[in-house]
Amino acid sequence: MKLVLAFLIAIPALVGQSVDLATKSERAKELMAAGKFEEAVPAYRDLVRAVPSNPGLIMNLGMALHMAGHEQEAIREFRTVLRLQPEHVPARLFLAEAHLRLGEPSKAVEPLEKVIELQPDNRQAREMLANALLALGRSEQASKQFRKLSGLEPENPKVWYGLGRTYEALSRHAFAQLQKAAAESGYWLALAADTRLKERQYSSAFYLYRQALSKIPSMHGVHAALAEIYRSTGHENWAATEEEREGQLSQPDCGVQRLECNFRAGRYSEVVSAAGAEPGAESYYWQTRAYNQLALEAFTRLGELPASAELHELKASIYMGQKRYQESAQEWQEALKLEPRDPEIQRQLAVALDLNGEHEAAQPLLQHLLSRQPNSAELNYLFGDTLLNQQQAEPAIPYLKKAIERDPALLGAHRALALAYLQIARPQQAVPHLKAALPIDSDGSLHYQLARAYQTSGQPQLAQQTLRAYQDIRKSLGEENREAEQEAQITPP
Repeated sequence: MKLVLAFLIAIPALVGQSVDLATKSERAKELMAAGKFEEAVPAYRDLVRAVPSNPGLIMNLGMALHMAGHEQEAIREFRTVLRLQPEHVPARLFLAEAHLRLGEPSKAVEPLEKVIELQPDNRQAREMLANALLALGRSEQASKQFRKLSGLEPENPKVWYGLGRTYEALSRHAFAQLQKAAAESGYWLALAADTRLKERQYSSAFYLYRQALSKIPSMHGVHAALAEIYRSTGHENWAATEEEREGQLSQPDCGVQRLECNFRAGRYSEVVSAAGAEPGAESYYWQTRAYNQLALEAFTRLGELPASAELHELKASIYMGQKRYQESAQEWQEALKLEPRDPEIQRQLAVALDLNGEHEAAQPLLQHLLSRQPNSAELNYLFGDTLLNQQQAEPAIPYLKKAIERDPALLGAHRALALAYLQIARPQQAVPHLKAALPIDSDGSLHYQLARAYQTSGQPQLAQQTLRAYQDIRKSLGEENREAEQEAQITPP
């Protein structure tokens, strides 16, 4: 809000044209200062009609529209300003912010890069650019922007949160490279186990660590991780044995194992740089771990700052990963108190509430977001799914259909729409969406529903084929569960 008022442009030239126009301009500015953005919009429209091609008035109209949530209209006004004044920095900043609010980070990059070209010290533009690049998956470029900002604004929680998220994204990318190069290797198994341990899935983490040791017996850190699992599951004596084994491992030869030595010395940036120059399973392993540590350092710095929305967002994300949806929702609510206008926080809170079974509480949040982004495939899907979870299949259908129209690859929306059609006894319309959603059928339930839909709609042969596929899936899952039960036993060292 302060930023908007700072950019509101006074138009002294209006005084010479008309006292009435000058009065209207002052009144419009007062409405903006009072937060009455909807009322300010018609006032600025009148002024623009009276004095067309005035970039200052058009800019003010764009800001009023932007603050009122009319992003598409605001974008048109900001672009008009830029046609009149191509190097107008505020217009580029607000244009980028409008695109970011609409979930269009690719369209925000060019105006932000231009602002930084014109004003290299513009920290707001650099922060927005970093977030846009992160949203686009351009994590390496995002990290450069956040690192520069961390030096310029070391007390800004948004910078440390963004930097930590960027390092997390780079870690995921390195792990994906490892999976592609050496899936099921000791390196891959150890990192997969690390993830399970963070999620408190002790049995599966135990199994994966044991598998990693069978392939790389000398790997440091695995015995210590096993000790942590033993201690967390009440086996203190076994934990002591694993800690002793960890201590008996020989130290790495730093002439050969440079990546491990640099990692153990805390030189994570050097690990990342050196590993990137020598691609391979071991390099991807240490790169993944180094990026994780850099993320931890950034998040630790965030935790040392005064309470912020970003700190609550971090905690909420951790709880979400652990499927502790109630705690996650509570943290998103605390973040929203500090950033009440942030649409991403509102969306994440709605998702956490919905996953926690609080569908009615999630509904108004999603409804508000949809009023601002009516063409968002994701929001239409989330809102439709929330209605479906409240047994409101009929009202859910238009939103789910719109989600699929906007993004046909949104398989969750296909699944939800199929279930909605089944709830209102329209199996023929459910069939194509059930078929589309089969790739995400993890337990066979969609195959079963599809078989019933075929049977009900008079296609018995297809029903029998699909039912056999369902039975095969259930049989396979049963065998996998039996194997998992055997593997999941936490046994002595």
